[in-house]
Amino acid sequence: MSKRHLAHWPRLLPQHLTLPATHLYRNLEVSAMRYPDKAALVFYDAAISYARLQDESERLAAHLQQRCGVRRGDRVLLYLQNSPQFVIGYYAILRADAVVVPVNPMNLSEELRHYVLDAGARTILAPQDLWAQVRPLLHEGLAAAAADAQAPGLRHAVVAAYGDYLTAPTDLAVPAFVSAPREPVEEPGACAWMDALAAGLRPGPIAAGPDDLAVMPYTSGTTGQPKGCMHTHRSVMYNTVSGGIWLGTTPDAVSLTVLPLFHVTGMQGGMNSPLYTGSTIVLLPRWDRDAAAQLIARYRVTNTQMIVTMVVNLLSNPRLAEYDLSSIRRLSGGGAAMPEAVAAKLQELCQIDYIEGYGMSETMAATHINPPDRPRKQCLGIPIFDVDARVVDPATFTELPPGEVGEIIVHGPQLMQGYWGQAEATAQAFVTLDGKRFLRTGDLARTDEDGYFFMVDRLKRMINASGYKVWPAEVEALMYAHPAIQEVCVIAARDERRGETVKAVVVLRDAFRGQVSEQDIVDWAHGHMAAYKSPRLVSFVDSLPKSGTGKVQWRALQERESAPR
Repeated sequence: MSKRHLAHWPRLLPQHLTLPATHLYRNLEVSAMRYPDKAALVFYDAAISYARLQDESERLAAHLQQRCGVRRGDRVLLYLQNSPQFVIGYYAILRADAVVVPVNPMNLSEELRHYVLDAGARTILAPQDLWAQVRPLLHEGLAAAAADAQAPGLRHAVVAAYGDYLTAPTDLAVPAFVSAPREPVEEPGACAWMDALAAGLRPGPIAAGPDDLAVMPYTSGTTGQPKGCMHTHRSVMYNTVSGGIWLGTTPDAVSLTVLPLFHVTGMQGGMNSPLYTGSTIVLLPRWDRDAAAQLIARYRVTNTQMIVTMVVNLLSNPRLAEYDLSSIRRLSGGGAAMPEAVAAKLQELCQIDYIEGYGMSETMAATHINPPDRPRKQCLGIPIFDVDARVVDPATFTELPPGEVGEIIVHGPQLMQGYWGQAEATAQAFVTLDGKRFLRTGDLARTDEDGYFFMVDRLKRMINASGYKVWPAEVEALMYAHPAIQEVCVIAARDERRGETVKAVVVLRDAFRGQVSEQDIVDWAHGHMAAYKSPRLVSFVDSLPKSGTGKVQWRALQERESAPR
C-alpha cells in the first residue's frame, strides 16, 4: 500500500484507532447513563430523551424475545422510514441479541419476500402504511407453519404508526403517511407497536459479543438476487466510532438525519455515530428542502449528510434566503461527485466544503473520506484509520502507480464476514495479498500524486440513480414476470435530475406486439418494484445483441445509450 496520503492526514488524529470490544447496544446504554435527560431524537419538534430511547428499546427487545420467540442470532427485518421507531427498533433487535436486517421501505411484497426467505426471518417491524405489503407474507408464513412448524416465512409482525411520536405542536409540513392516526391491528401474528411497549416487559441479559453478527444489510451484484452482508458488532463498531472521530463529532453536535437509515451511510453517520457520542439527531423521514432548512435553523444543526441531488435541490430553493443556515459546520456525503458549480455555491453561502467519502454495504459505510481540513473536489478522499486501500490491475492485482486506472481493493476492520449463505459469491468477492484479506469493490479509480482516490468508472454493472444503487440483474429478474416480455436488458440512461435513471430495452413476445405500449411496461414495473429501481424509460427492439455463447451484450447497449448525441 502506498503511504503518499499520510502527508495529508488530519493533523490531530492518530493513524490507528482502538475500538471498543463491546456489543453495539452498549453505546446507547452508556449515552443514556451519561445524558439521560438530553434529547437523543427530535421528530417534528417532539423530543425523545436518551433515557426514554433506552427504555423503549428494552421494552421492545423483551417483546421480541418473549412474545415473538426471537433468539440470539435470529434475523429480524426492519422495514421502516427514518423515524423514532426505526432507531428504537434497531437497538431493540440488537438488545435481543438478534441481527438487524434493514430493508428499503420502497420495496414491495415481491421484493420483500426475498429478504424474508433468504434471511430466514420470522419477525418483522413494519409501519402501518406498508402493512398491505407485509400482510400477505405474514399470512403465507402462518399458513406454512400450520403444516410444518419449521417451514420458512414470517410468524410475527410489530406494526408501527409514525404518528404515535408526534407529541408536540409543529408548524412543519408533516407528510400524510406520518400524521395518519393509528389503526387497530387485529391480524393473527401481528401486534401494534404501542401495545408491545405497554406490556412493560424486560429483556434477558445480553449474551452476544463483539464477534457475533449484528447487522445484515443487503446488496446486489451483477447476477442474482440481493445478498446479505454479514457484519459483526465489531465491524459495525468501526465506522460508528471512526466517522465521528474523523469528522470531529462531539456530544454537543446536532445532526440532521435525512439520508435513509436503512442504508449504511445514513445508518452509521446519521444514527449510530451520533448516538455513540451522545449528540442529538433531528430526523426527517423523507427529503423536503423547506423542512430541512427550517430544522437546520430551528435546532442550530451543526452537521448533516446529503447526497449531491439533495444539496442541489436545497441550494436551488428560491426561499433559501429566509433560512439561517449559519450553524452548519460540516456537510458530507457521497454516491456521486459534487459538481464544481454547486460546491462553489455551498462555499459562498455557508463557508464550508462538501466532504466526500466512499464506502459500500460490504464495508458498513466509509473506507475513504476526504480530510476535513484538506478536502479535494470530486474526490473519494483517502483511506481512513487502519484501512489498506489500493488501486490494482484487476487481472494481476499488482498495485498501479498514480494516474493509472484500476480496481479499488480494500482491507480493514470494517469488512464484512461474507455474504449470507453465499459461499461462492463470498469467495469471488475477496482476494488475499500480502497475507491480508482484501475486498474487491468492482469500482475503477485512480490515485493522484498525493494518494487521494478518484472514481473513474464501475467494473461492476450498476446504475446510480440519485444515490440509490440499482442492480440491473435484479430489475431484469422482476420484469420477466410480465407476460409480454420475451427478453429484457436494463441499462443506465442520462437524467438531468437523478444523474442516471433506469432504462429497459425490451423484446416483446410475438403475441403482444402492437398490443402493449412502452408506457404500459413502465406503469407495470412501477407497480411491481420499488420506485427508485423501476424503469422510467422503456425501448422496444426486435432483438438484443448477444455474444457467441448467447449472453446478452449489455455493454454494447450501454455504450450506444451513453454515446454523444
